[in-house]
Amino acid sequence: MRRYETIFILRPNIGEEEITRVIDYATGIIKSDGGTIIELNRWGVKKLAYLIKKESLGYYVFCDYASVPASVSEIERRFRIDDAVMKYMTIKTADSVDDESIQQAIVEATEKAAAEEAAAKEAAEAAADTESGNDSDEQTENDDNTAEAE
Repeated sequence: MRRYETIFILRPNIGEEEITRVIDYATGIIKSDGGTIIELNRWGVKKLAYLIKKESLGYYVFCDYASVPASVSEIERRFRIDDAVMKYMTIKTADSVDDESIQQAIVEATEKAAAEEAAAKEAAEAAADTESGNDSDEQTENDDNTAEAE
């Protein structure tokens, strides 16, 4: 087996069900050929650098996986047929991977995702604390102005 990364861009105006359908058939092809999904990230809607099929936005999906070359060929064939897929790119990151390195990569991806989630939660809490701190400062200013007016 080889290790690959595929990024594909979907039309932004398709529904969540359609996005899930495209992701499911891509991962289904990988799994049916005996491959393993290492990481699957939905990056969401982002602005494109240039128009693609008359669209200025696209829904990005990143998939890191280990599989046989036939899986990549089939996924790319299906992407060419599907109108929901605007663009895709697959790169080979390793010529040969064994089960041990695949499991290690899955653990690393899981730890990375957990760390990113914790950092995002911490940033959201810090933003909420800052926002609530600003509200109390404004309240103090209003109290000061009211006291001066009396």
